[in-house]
Amino acid sequence: MNEILNTIASRSSIRSYTGEKLTAEELDAVLRAGLQAPTAINRQELHFTVLSGDAPILFEIQDAMGARLRPQANFWYDAPTVIVISGERDFRWTQVDAGIAVENMALAAESLGLGNVILGCLKAAMLGENRDRFASELHFPDGYDFMIAIAIGHKAAPKEPHAFDRQRDVTIL
Repeated sequence: MNEILNTIASRSSIRSYTGEKLTAEELDAVLRAGLQAPTAINRQELHFTVLSGDAPILFEIQDAMGARLRPQANFWYDAPTVIVISGERDFRWTQVDAGIAVENMALAAESLGLGNVILGCLKAAMLGENRDRFASELHFPDGYDFMIAIAIGHKAAPKEPHAFDRQRDVTIL
């Protein structure tokens, strides 16, 4: 199997990280993967906000989320880096484009030996009553909303990728 297919097969959502920070080179490689993702009609309507895992705004978002998570966890699982992807709220393909970008980033992180988990769980908080304040504090461009996020760090423990049932999940006509 080739390197890309091996990376896809080995990636899983990691929810336990060491305290080790990403290097500048690791962060740059992950960001480049997101920036190089294709967008509908080459609109390039996404923006990436990089946060340290101890950024106060993350805790404010967590509080706005309420009690949706286990009490012993935060939504970014103490990863040292969180990247929030925002995009043009009125472009019909922004959510699809953000999904493509975040998957590129997840695979890039995996290829570098980094763990990651894609985060959609903060959407209600990000688009709720604090929407404008969160957008401002995260430096979203005007007219942009939260799309998705990813937490990235060094894996504290390995995790097997999820299993699938090809017979159940695939129909070939």
